[in-house]
Amino acid sequence: MPARRGADYLEGLRKNPAEVYLTGERVTDPTSHPALRGGAKSIARLYDLQHDSDAKGEMTYPSPSSGEPVGLSFIMPRTLEDLERRRGMMTRWARVSCGMMGRSPDFLNVALMSMAAAADYCGRNRPDFRENVVNYYEHVRENDLTLTHTLVNLQRNRAPLASPLENRTDVALAVVDETPDGIVVNGARVLATLGPLSDEIIVYPARTHRLPGNAAERHAFAFALPCNTPGMKFLCRESFDLGRDHFDHPLGSRFEEMDAVVFFDNVLVPWERVFLYGDVELANNWGAASNRNTHTGHQVVSKNVVKCEFMLGLANLMVNTLGSGQIPQVQAMVAEFIENLQVTRALLKTAEVEATVDQWGIMCPPYMPLLTARRMMIRMYPRMAEMLHLLGSSSLMALPTKADLSGPLAEDIAAYLDTDTATAEERVRLFRLAWDVCCSSFGSRQVLYERYFGGDAQSNASLMYSLFDAQPMSERVVEFLEAG
Repeated sequence: MPARRGADYLEGLRKNPAEVYLTGERVTDPTSHPALRGGAKSIARLYDLQHDSDAKGEMTYPSPSSGEPVGLSFIMPRTLEDLERRRGMMTRWARVSCGMMGRSPDFLNVALMSMAAAADYCGRNRPDFRENVVNYYEHVRENDLTLTHTLVNLQRNRAPLASPLENRTDVALAVVDETPDGIVVNGARVLATLGPLSDEIIVYPARTHRLPGNAAERHAFAFALPCNTPGMKFLCRESFDLGRDHFDHPLGSRFEEMDAVVFFDNVLVPWERVFLYGDVELANNWGAASNRNTHTGHQVVSKNVVKCEFMLGLANLMVNTLGSGQIPQVQAMVAEFIENLQVTRALLKTAEVEATVDQWGIMCPPYMPLLTARRMMIRMYPRMAEMLHLLGSSSLMALPTKADLSGPLAEDIAAYLDTDTATAEERVRLFRLAWDVCCSSFGSRQVLYERYFGGDAQSNASLMYSLFDAQPMSERVVEFLEAG
């Protein structure tokens, strides 16, 4: 099957619904549920873009297996041109959501690609696991499936010395049985973003939540399953799609990608879906050895460039609409948006220019520029949301709805809410977008997401400290001191 269209994706969700619960009720069809259908339609739109005549050759490439066009995010990049083509494709997808869908399908497509390219690593655990990960990558690529993932165990105690792994398997996800047909897992994991809108789920160890050295082998595993596998249940948070018109909630009504806790109730994972099992060291080091974190970082920073572009464009429109562009404090804030964009774009470009072929034969960017960009976004995005508050001030506080524009006070709104550069409707439309970015529940979730989705700031700082070799710089300082 070649690259899917949106209708194919939606039909797949309808035919194979996962066991999803939202606000105390089971969701039988996420494509029609008021709290999820907006997000489902947006993912469908991404798939349709693969067939857009204006994007011909920029969204797909010929499958190595069938010759049919498949999504470009699956490509195993062998050259710098491949990396740049992949980034172009990911940028086009990110622009559909203004960078607000952090878990669009390309994120896990590039992760799965890196796992398959480094399949020999899994073969060190068991020879069959090498074939399993390659076969799974080809299965997802050829069927253009949407994946979610869940990496982190729930914890009862966050004290520094507390372990996330407990003897009780209803807390940490663990293997509770091994059968001729596969392993049986029980427990819970967070946080499956896009879970209710995905075809399959992949579970593996996280870089920021390494297994302790004394962890039992039952906690060291990686596998993938269809989301409708018996015994697996998705518990959604409250939806931020409030069922409102796109005018009133332009982002929340479109880009609710949903986050979920996943409960595994003695779920059978067939052996052919297991990629690692029982080796703590291999599980902990898989991300680094396969360069998975680097390739997902390439996707994330590509998305972040788009998000920075959007935030700058929005801020500029707000300033122009309010006529505040000559105020020095306003100019300083817009300059900060510009700096964020330029630094993020420069780090992405550096990562591509300095890419080299890794041990698996894949053109791979260096990790440090991407890690730097990701860590900077943890600080930059909350600040950009704050600056929208400051730029908008009272214009964000008393916003009419679309219904008001044609209601009893329509004439008053038109007479009093216009500015020198915008009609009342244009002003309201713009500032309702700004509200959805920085003030609504959807906007608040975006801030929280950027703070934590790739690990907290301190964990990323510790990682950067451990990875970066500052010794050459220190040696230069020593040389200077010893020069006399």
